[in-house]
Formats: sequence, C-alpha cells, structure tokens
Amino acid sequence: MKRVLIFKIVLVSILFSEMAIANNLIQYKKEDTSNLINELPVIKASGNQIYCLQTNINIVTAISIADTDDSATEAVYIQISTGYNQSQDLLFLTGNHPNINATWDSSIGKLKLSSPINGLKTPYTEFVAAIKDVMYTNSSNKPTGLTRTFSISLDKTNYLPSTQHFYEYVGEAGLNWGAAKLAAEKRAYFGIKGYLATILSADEQQLIGEQLSGAGWLGGSDWRREGEWRWETGPEAGVMFYYNLESTPTLGLYISNPRSSGYTPNFQFWNRSAKKWYDGIQYFEPNNLPSPDGFFDEDYLHISAPGVGLKGSWNDLYFDATLESKGYIVEYGGMPGDPSIQIATSTSITIPQITQIIPGSRCGNGSVTLEADSNLGLIHWYNDEIGGAAIATGKSFTTPDLSKPTTYYIETVFSTCAKTASRTPIIATIYNIPVIIPAITKYTLCGPGRITLQATANEGTLYWYEDPTGNRLIAVGASLTRDLTSNTTFYIEAVNNNCTTGARIPIDVVIYDLPIIEDQEVVICKDRKVTIDAKLSGMTYLWSTGETSQTIEVAKPAVYKVDITRPPPESCTVTETITVIEHSVPEILTILVEDTTVTIKVTKPENYYEYSIDGINYQSSNVFLNTPSGLQTAFAREVNLCSLDTRTFIVLIAPKFFTPNDDSYNDVWEIKGLVNYPQAQVIIFDRYGKLISVLNALKSTWDGMLNKQPLPADDYWYSLKIDASSIEKRGNFSLKR
Repeated sequence: MKRVLIFKIVLVSILFSEMAIANNLIQYKKEDTSNLINELPVIKASGNQIYCLQTNINIVTAISIADTDDSATEAVYIQISTGYNQSQDLLFLTGNHPNINATWDSSIGKLKLSSPINGLKTPYTEFVAAIKDVMYTNSSNKPTGLTRTFSISLDKTNYLPSTQHFYEYVGEAGLNWGAAKLAAEKRAYFGIKGYLATILSADEQQLIGEQLSGAGWLGGSDWRREGEWRWETGPEAGVMFYYNLESTPTLGLYISNPRSSGYTPNFQFWNRSAKKWYDGIQYFEPNNLPSPDGFFDEDYLHISAPGVGLKGSWNDLYFDATLESKGYIVEYGGMPGDPSIQIATSTSITIPQITQIIPGSRCGNGSVTLEADSNLGLIHWYNDEIGGAAIATGKSFTTPDLSKPTTYYIETVFSTCAKTASRTPIIATIYNIPVIIPAITKYTLCGPGRITLQATANEGTLYWYEDPTGNRLIAVGASLTRDLTSNTTFYIEAVNNNCTTGARIPIDVVIYDLPIIEDQEVVICKDRKVTIDAKLSGMTYLWSTGETSQTIEVAKPAVYKVDITRPPPESCTVTETITVIEHSVPEILTILVEDTTVTIKVTKPENYYEYSIDGINYQSSNVFLNTPSGLQTAFAREVNLCSLDTRTFIVLIAPKFFTPNDDSYNDVWEIKGLVNYPQAQVIIFDRYGKLISVLNALKSTWDGMLNKQPLPADDYWYSLKIDASSIEKRGNFSLKR
C-alpha cells in the first residue's frame, strides 16, 4: 500500500511539473526542429596515435567538416572523454589563429574553440585549421591509465566515443524524479530521443559523474521493489543493476540493507566512501533513509552533489535539503528509430607503460627470475633507478647469483619515444633457510597430563607434526602443548617464506604410569563437618592442612589441596584440588497463584534448589500445574538436604459442574479454600440474572436448592470477590442431575 501511495504522489508531482517545464521544452523543441530542417554538418577525424611521455602531440592527424548548407558555426568542443586526470592532462591551442579563442575548463577536461566575439560564427575552414593545431600533453612521467580518448563535437553537448551517445546536464531545481524523467523524455537532440541517463561502464560514469557541469537525477529506481534497482529509462529499461534486498533482521522480513555489499550483475558506483558501516557514518549508499515527513523511502538514483563523498558517485534519494537535486542528466542515443548523425567524432592515444610486474624469490643463494609486461614497447631492465645501461631486454630477466634481496628497475621503451618514463622497481628476494634450535629433545611426564614442548628458529615459523614426513600439521609457533597418555614423538620443521629446514627434528615425550586424578567439589552443610577423600590408595599424601592421611575431616568451606606421590622408582607427584563449598539457604519470597498454576519464588534462586507442594515429590522447576484447590504448603530445599523453607498458600478453583444426587460425589458446588478469606463473597445467578445463593466463609457450599426446592439442571453463573477492593472474577458452571 505504501508503494502504491508513493507512486500516486509521484504521478501527481509529474503533472504539476509538466506545466513548470513547458516553456523551456517548447523553446528547446523549436530550436531542435530548426536543426532538423537544415542538413547537419559531418565531422570526421583520424589520429589514433602513440603518446610519448612528457611531450606534446596533435590530437588529430587529419580532420574535415562537411556541411551542404552552412559554412560556419559558433564553436567546436574538444573533450578528453576517457581516462581524464585533472592534475595531469591538458589540451591547448598552438599556432596563429586570430579569429579563434581557446578556453580550457580543467574541471571537465574540455577545450572550447570559438570566435573572440561572443555569438559570431567562424568558418569551418578556420576551425579545421585550429583543430589540427590542438595539442595534448601529460605532465607526469608515470601517467594514470593507458589511453586517452578525445571527442570533437560541433555542439556543446558531451559526446562519449565508446557509446556514441550524447549527454547533457539540465539545471532545474525542485523537480522530483518523475518530473525529471518526463522532462528528459520530451527532449530531443537533432532528432535523437532523450531519456534520463543510464550508466553502464566506468568510462560513462567518469564523463557523466565527473565531467558534466552538474549533478542530478539518473534513470534508476527501486520503487517497484525495495532493494532491487533497475534502469527505468532508455534502451536499458527493466535491466537490474543492483540488488540488496535481504531478510534482516527477522527471517521473512525483507528490507533494503545498506550493511550488505549487495549483488551487482552490471556496473554500479554507489557512494560508499565510508570504509565500513556503523551508526553515525555517512555516505554508505543506498541507505533508504526516510524523508522529513517520515513516510517516503529513498527510491530514486541521483549523482551525488559535489563535495558529498566520492566524486560523481551515486546515492538513493527522495528529498533532502542538502542533497536536493538541482537538475537531471539527459542521454541521447540507442533508442529505436534514432537518426544517425555525425556532428561529433573522436581520436585516441595510447601511452606506453608497464602493465604488470611479477617479482621473484628463492630459498638461499642463487639466481631469481623476474617477469613484467607492458602494453607497448620493449621492456628494458636496469640495476639503477636512474641512469646506467640496460642489463637486459624482454618480458623476463634472470638475475646473477644473489645472497640478499636486490631491487632492479624496468621501463618500457617504444621505438619512437624518448626514455622519459620513471622506472618501476621490481624486487628479487632471497629468503634465508632457517635453523632450528630445540631447547630439549627428550621430555618426561609423571602420569597422563599436559606438557609444553618448546623450540626456536633463527628465522621463519616453526611447524609441529605427528610424523616425520606426513602433512598432518598439529601446531604452529615456538611451543606445542598437548595432553598425553602414552609415550609420543613429535616432529618440527621451520619455514621461512616457503624455505624449509629440510628433514624434521624429532622430540620425544616419555610418560611414567600414574593413575588419573580428578579435582573434586564437595558440599558442606552449614554448622556441620564433612569428610574429604584423596580417592587414591597406596600412595603418600600431604594435605594443605599438614595432614598425611588419605581422608581428612573439615569443618568449613575452602579450597584444599593434597599432593599425591607414587612410590619409587617413578616418585611422581600430582596435586589434587578439593573445593569444599557451602550452599546458601533457600528463602521463599512469595508464591504466585494463577488459577491452578503455582510458582514458588525464592529470594535468590540457585540451581541446587528443588521444590515441592506436597513435601514428598520434589522437582528442579519452581512451577507447578494443575494444583488442587484449598490450603497448600510450598517447600524449597537445598538438594543435599542441608536446609529447607516452607510457606502455606491457598488455591481457589471454581468447579465446572456438580451433581446434587446424594451419591457422595460432587453433591455440592464449593470453591475450596474460600474459608481462608473471611471477607470473600460468591454470588450465584441463574441464566436470567436471578439471585440464587450467596456463599462466604461461613457458608461455603451450595446444594442446588432454592427455597428448599431443587433447581433444574442448567448453566449457572457466579461472581467472586476476595474482598471489597479486589477485582471481581466471573464464571459459569453446570448443575447436572
């Protein structure tokens, strides 16, 4: 019901929003219709090239603009649309072009070429000459990424070569998602249908999220089912891109769970700038927070506002004053029936770089093989980070014999490029073979018990085994602790980064026979004595009290220890601990009676208390069911019969029927135990509310008579009050004849 109501409210908002955007749409469509009447220009470029680090390179090797009915335009836009790094990349215009002004916007990686006079058109021929003189450079000797793509467009709308789609940000504050969706679908770009943008790749994300001029609504939503995010617009409409619907916190209760990493069958870029979720951490989307009215969920996809978490990332949004959408992002392309236009083209560069390094290692002195790979060029190997001649070329290098870790350096060298890249370190590691130093190689143990074996290694980690060659690992580290009952041999080896000592070293444990002892716990009753027993005969004894017999008598709770020594030759001594404890005395606090269920409450419950309501049959539970009516006695005692407490209580049960036929069974109707309540009163009525009888402590039974006349078999009602302030209890019973 909640989702339906939300959807209805969104639809109403869309209708109100249509009027607000109508003028802008009409104006835009007029301009768009004008463009469609004219023949569109066609721009083509070539120049997929190799970029040598820290040089300048023309972005095209050839460029042409053809237009059958126009010879000039106002501006040309060149953007680094893939791989852009604001701190490294730059586009700039060289040469003499007096009729063209170049404006670089580093925030979006876009160079605008236009007339120095605002609104004045410049001939295509001059733009072609200028584009040929546009240069790219990268300031780093270790650039991010391997490629850059340059889009060249005759319109300011952003063009992404990998999708061949166009993108623009429309700034219009206050539109909800539904209104923005409708507005986007009413836009067109030279006949190409518009829709709220969908993002399917990292390239598309960077252009839309980081290089457009604003943040706003995207075409994703989970309004159909919470936690199941789908694209609702464009060619991808209906495609799920993220799922975090989970049964939490109760089995069968499904909610959108921000603590979950979720399932992502397609590209997603949620704002998860927090390393982990816990209360108080912001920016772990989608978090499905309620709106200020506490009603709506966050069901619609939005590019995060600048400065909120990860740059260009996504959040789920309904409404928030600080995150309120200031517009929406429109994508053009991919819809059925879209015309093919060529008002944008692209070129690219590839940057020779090391793409992978695989360090090598070995145990002990010797040579090591190192490996690396690059996207272009030949890999050169060096001893030094700077300078020196190459010692090898190719994707692998085998070092000379080494006795310690050594760092080498690599770079990729393309035939036409100077060596300007910083070299990449790669390490050949030599691990020392460890040496074991056992503290003792033979241990003895008096009787079955626990023993700790110890050893050390000059390097690496010690591993303990049960056999000299098997793989059954039983411990790791400098010591091994085991409970043993027979002679045993253990084996150890040391491993330092997969380098081993070789043959395992044995360590023996010899066990002398000794009966197994068990510590005892003995209960002593208050003000009494108890005898404690070592329970091993034929030994010598030394108690912590100084006594030397097998048994001793003690009068107070305490921890007693006895050293038990086996006769020679073993003469092994073991220590037995006997803890004498005193149990507390049970004290009945109260007795709860609910109909026939009786609960005995004691001041401090203990698991060594047991309970009874007849003094004969005891149980560990303090709850009794089906208790007879009348005066009863509750018992609570310590299980060793050290102590006992009692208390009487009363159970009042109204019989469900009685049979006044003088057979000595159920001849009267009586609430047993009523005599114990002097102020109690029971009023009996027939089904019509007529007063039949009044019972109390003096008259506690009814024989089925009224005015000495037997009443017929029927159902009768009663009301019971223990005293004037008690709650009235009502019920009914049957008279059977």
